[in-house]
Amino acid sequence: MTKRLVIFGLSISSSWGNGHAIPFRGLCRELAARGWQITFFERDVEWYRSNRDVTNPDYCDLRFYDDVSATTECLSSAAAVLVGSYVPQGADVIDAALRSGRPVLFYDIDTPVTLTALRRAGATEYLRADQIPRFETYFSFTGGPALQELKAVWGARAAEPLYCAVDPQLYQPVAPQEKFRCLLGYMGTYAPDRQPRLERFLIDTARRRPADRFLIAGAQYPRMDLPPNVGHEIHLYPRDHAAFYCSNFATLNLTRDAMRQYGWSPASRLFEAAACGACIVSDSWRGLDELLQPETEVLLADTRSDIEMHLSSLTPQRRASIGAAARERVLREHTFSQRADQLEAGLLRALGARI
Repeated sequence: MTKRLVIFGLSISSSWGNGHAIPFRGLCRELAARGWQITFFERDVEWYRSNRDVTNPDYCDLRFYDDVSATTECLSSAAAVLVGSYVPQGADVIDAALRSGRPVLFYDIDTPVTLTALRRAGATEYLRADQIPRFETYFSFTGGPALQELKAVWGARAAEPLYCAVDPQLYQPVAPQEKFRCLLGYMGTYAPDRQPRLERFLIDTARRRPADRFLIAGAQYPRMDLPPNVGHEIHLYPRDHAAFYCSNFATLNLTRDAMRQYGWSPASRLFEAAACGACIVSDSWRGLDELLQPETEVLLADTRSDIEMHLSSLTPQRRASIGAAARERVLREHTFSQRADQLEAGLLRALGARI
């Protein structure tokens, strides 16, 4: 059997303003090491074209396209097709993949957003409800009750959590850098629903602690009224992430509202920070305690007062202990090698069903 896989994803070339590039890079790298020949199709759009940090990966054949019809020949020679969420005109891409007769799997990096849209309108721009029963497996960034909803309500044949993960070679303890030193740092793209918590947890806390430095890293933010002790890095490439986390005394993790409501929705930044040995202070949501142990591997905060309490009581020794425990847990359970094992098992099941 030729292990030839075609993937359609939002982006693998640019990590600017999206959480899709890093998971796809990690999975493709690990699958390639297992003998898979991967063609990755990415819609050629200006905002990623202007901010590409990967242009010629050695783990996949990266192709940019403007028209889905240009991918037909490649689809016909694939063993299987994996389509990700938020792919531009993704429903048309899925239709083309299904017409090819190859087994099609879906990878939803935005499951709560998808399910909310399906309940409201029966479709999103990248997926229609009638397509879900035709996937061999619906892989989801979200676990817990969302998986049951996918099967019971939307007819998914199989729904599995394929959580985000981390590449230990990129995310590991490194020497702190002065420009990233701060009492509390946060890395994440702007999201309107997440912004009020960022303002309460970090910006308001900074106003109450003018002698301490705070730092936000992320793209697409509107103009913010930041106090003088809050810095803002508009974008950090992945090569700088480890230094950022290792320079924060504590690192803030915030989760989108839809993800918090469903629970079991870890963000890539959670595992990346943990792999660097950062001391993470996270908002709380169902399922988090199954991924990292509260108080020993992660600190939880529901209010600004919780943030103040952690920052006031956290000693360097406890910070180091929490960071070391989180790193050990992530390396044991949440690497791309482990996720690739799971994805490959799903691909082989799909191919076996067709043989």
